[in-house]
Amino acid sequence: MVETADNLKTKLRKFTFKALKATVKGVIFYVIYFVLWTMFLAHAAALVPGLQQIIETFVIVYIVLMVVGELTSGTIYRFFFDAAKALFVIGYLIFSLKGGVIDVSFENVNLLVDLRIFLSIAILLSLLGLAKSVLGAINFMSEKAEYAYV
Repeated sequence: MVETADNLKTKLRKFTFKALKATVKGVIFYVIYFVLWTMFLAHAAALVPGLQQIIETFVIVYIVLMVVGELTSGTIYRFFFDAAKALFVIGYLIFSLKGGVIDVSFENVNLLVDLRIFLSIAILLSLLGLAKSVLGAINFMSEKAEYAYV
């Protein structure tokens, strides 16, 4: 019974450390977003309707996936959440940038911005993150299989 209580304390201590680490990462990411928003992007929000909602939705979902992924570190689920985070970034970029071509009308001025090159680079970088999570999951499972035979 004593071993079980010590084991429970150890697991609780590890989970508390994971939760603290995830919280700190989430807060740091939000502070970076807030500083960047107030310094650079707040002025653009007046010109582009809905920009703040688009960015805030992205930041919230990304932080949630990051925190949940950090809480599940040491398990195979971490790699699932990392893959979900990479796929979310790809999907959200395509959705929010409307395929890379943005047409904005402001009073008598029509502005057409072609961001397809930026979108392609961002998608390729996110695909690297997806590949990293898939390879990490394969490595994790192979290490578990090695320990099972030893």
